[in-house]
Amino acid sequence: MTARTPDHPVDPLFIERWSPRAFDGSDVPDADLQTIFEAARWAPSAFNSQPWHFLYAKRGDANWERFLSLLIPWNQGWAHTASVLAYMISDTTPQTDRDGNPKHSSTHAFDTGAAWACLALQATRMGYHAHGMSGIQYELARTELALPERYQINAACVIGRIGDVAQLDEKQR
Repeated sequence: MTARTPDHPVDPLFIERWSPRAFDGSDVPDADLQTIFEAARWAPSAFNSQPWHFLYAKRGDANWERFLSLLIPWNQGWAHTASVLAYMISDTTPQTDRDGNPKHSSTHAFDTGAAWACLALQATRMGYHAHGMSGIQYELARTELALPERYQINAACVIGRIGDVAQLDEKQR
């Protein structure tokens, strides 16, 4: 990682947050992963609706290869070295109106983005890194993850410890 210098004073955590493509594949203990997701849970959201959901697989578990296959080939080419792969999903109708009918949220994706930011910063604080990505095969992912119509896939991310950049091809570096 090259040195990064802010234009104005900010907490070092913001500068330390980095989205690497090279990961070492080491295990993220479940307790650490739950802490990272807990930070996301505390993100602000409109009406405190918390419309986000994280569907995740850990390297080597029964869903890892399936989750990896839902990314576009470019992202599969480097994301396979991460420890955790998560899809960030938002509920487009997280609340109901006065009559109990689902009520569309115009901020569900924005709120999910806030949760992603908290996740990424918590991962950094714990010595991990998270890399968000939009390179997903969205329709395939929707079908494969069996998402009800009211849910939207916003992005995916990987979590892990930085690995050797030499494992990446020249373009991915």
